[in-house]
Amino acid sequence: MTIKPSLNPHKATKQLRFQIPKTPPIAATSPWNTRLRELANQSLFTEALSLYRQMLCYGATPNAFTFPFALKSCTALWLPFAGSQLHCHVIKSGCELEPFVLTSLVSLYCKCRLVDNARKVFDESIKSTHLTVCYNALISGYVLNSLVSEAVSLFGKMREQGVEINSVTMLCLLPICVDPGYLWLGMCCHCICVKFGLDLDFSVGNCLMTMYVKCGSVDYGRKLFDQVPEKGLITWNAMISGYAQNGLATHVLELYREMKSLGVCPDAVTFVGVLSSCAHLGAHSVGLEVEQQIQANGFGSNPFLNNALINMYARCGNLKKARAIFDGMPRKTVVSWTAIIGGYGIHGHGEVAVQLFDEMLKSGIKPDGTAFVSVLSACSHAGLTDKGLEYFYAMKNKYGLQPGPEHYTCMVDLLGRAGQLNEALELIESMLVEPDGAVWGALLGACKIHKNVELAELAFGKVIKLEPMNTGYYVLLSNIYSEARNLDGIMRVRMMMRERRLKKDPGYSYVELKGRVHLFMVGERNHHQTVEIYRMLDKLENLVQEHDGTKRSDQKNSEEHLNDTEVHSEKLAIAFGIINTSPGTEIVVMKNLRICGDCHLFIKLVSKIVDRQFIVRDATRHCRAICHGSEGCSLVQYSPASPNSGTGPHRPLHSEKASTARSALCCPLSHCMEQGRYEQNHLVCLRMYPYLIFTQN
Repeated sequence: MTIKPSLNPHKATKQLRFQIPKTPPIAATSPWNTRLRELANQSLFTEALSLYRQMLCYGATPNAFTFPFALKSCTALWLPFAGSQLHCHVIKSGCELEPFVLTSLVSLYCKCRLVDNARKVFDESIKSTHLTVCYNALISGYVLNSLVSEAVSLFGKMREQGVEINSVTMLCLLPICVDPGYLWLGMCCHCICVKFGLDLDFSVGNCLMTMYVKCGSVDYGRKLFDQVPEKGLITWNAMISGYAQNGLATHVLELYREMKSLGVCPDAVTFVGVLSSCAHLGAHSVGLEVEQQIQANGFGSNPFLNNALINMYARCGNLKKARAIFDGMPRKTVVSWTAIIGGYGIHGHGEVAVQLFDEMLKSGIKPDGTAFVSVLSACSHAGLTDKGLEYFYAMKNKYGLQPGPEHYTCMVDLLGRAGQLNEALELIESMLVEPDGAVWGALLGACKIHKNVELAELAFGKVIKLEPMNTGYYVLLSNIYSEARNLDGIMRVRMMMRERRLKKDPGYSYVELKGRVHLFMVGERNHHQTVEIYRMLDKLENLVQEHDGTKRSDQKNSEEHLNDTEVHSEKLAIAFGIINTSPGTEIVVMKNLRICGDCHLFIKLVSKIVDRQFIVRDATRHCRAICHGSEGCSLVQYSPASPNSGTGPHRPLHSEKASTARSALCCPLSHCMEQGRYEQNHLVCLRMYPYLIFTQN
């Protein structure tokens, strides 16, 4: 038998060469089958096919126990032509009716993207229409090739023919239900599983749970999780990953603590989910604890976990530690570079991010779409307009990557911050893909910076057609009208919100203390340290006024802590952190909305008075305030760059851009690892969290 090159044009040409031993022929088939099975099970597929050829040369006759392993080897090596030759041997030897041979043929053609051939094998066999394994193989093939309707239709035919379904059938069908649009189908499959008792199968239960959480129905997934009597590591990982993918970071940490208390030993997938949640919450101490466990469990060289650690430390404000892990990695992939570039970008170090990106290119690593998102965002926040434009055009012309909406969002933000609003609008109109809400939201945010009411109304009209229920855009336009003293415009926005029954998202902040995250709403009064917190706020306000020398002009803000309905959540979180930490401690506070100017000034002054370093992360701005002891506090304010200066020291003002409405993580590492697509889907989130950093030297 001659094994010819693959017919797949995307595969490298393979020519297998064999040597025929000079020993006497052996006619018995069983020893050959035994050795063939061993080679295939050890993933030595080339050697397995070589052995099959030798078997034929020695006069041994292949049988139903031979072909499954030979076909499996052709499938693994992507050799459809060699597989079709084996198919001829199957027919010649009379084994075409053997169930395992049939399923091997169907799997071969499906995995080699020859689905029509697989269906012919299925239809032309008398036995296949009555065998569960054959139905399972073809359903799995349809799902693999994203042929949803064909898979569902075949499953329906299977039920009509009265063919028994089993757990493998459901495991083949359920993967197509992870898309929210097919949740109804998944629920139907769940009902069938319950009817036939298949939900009691460990693998089916985990698959159903994963389906619900990936569709956003986390409560259903948690109910299934709680019903599992004996939870294995896979079950814990599925629920932890599900919470992480849906942005429920606090639930991840709670479940992780419960898992540890029950003595379940975590693995790399567990740590990835926990680290992504630590990054989301800014839970630095928990992340540090996880890193110690990673080292203790021997996962220190795992590149996926190192990339997750880089992202976690960068987003928790510890950029020095993130860089140390990056520098210590022996082999850096595009994911590693993207993580550290994004880390510098979110801290406002655009020049360093650009330098790292250029180093990546010199090292021979080809950037992908996510890497360009990170560097374009860094250029935007650092005011590097010319450099950002250079990268954007190189993306298309030099690297052959088609920009997506996320890249255009960065470019619109880049041009908008630089005051080039007309150029930003022209870029949107020239897009080859349909602009999404984030793109128009970036333009709306730029209009806020430069007080362009006319263009803001245009951008708002576009964005609410795409995301009519996103309150952030309404609030942003209202603020634009407010600065322009356009009372009619403000009333129109309020009427629109009232008609659509929209309410502004409540502000909340959270701070981590001793591994636990404490949440504070606006005017929070339910915390067990409420009395101490408000007493501390009184004290801090008095100290700030004494230190500042004069009362701030806004008397409402100076006395807001006296009214529990107006105290901003970040002030409560800061007071709580001061009460429960010693001098010199770093306090990390996260807020879901933009921090107001009063709180910004308040935190900056308090950082000098109480000898603390505050890292405050909100949803929109990038700035840094540093206190120098008796020298006072210096504030690095990002001002709009000159339209002609892309590489100068000017930095753009913060924008309340609605592109930050992308609240979900781009692609949690656990999901990417499960799908084997980590190199295409990265940990680095497309929504770059900015920081306000206040330090006491």
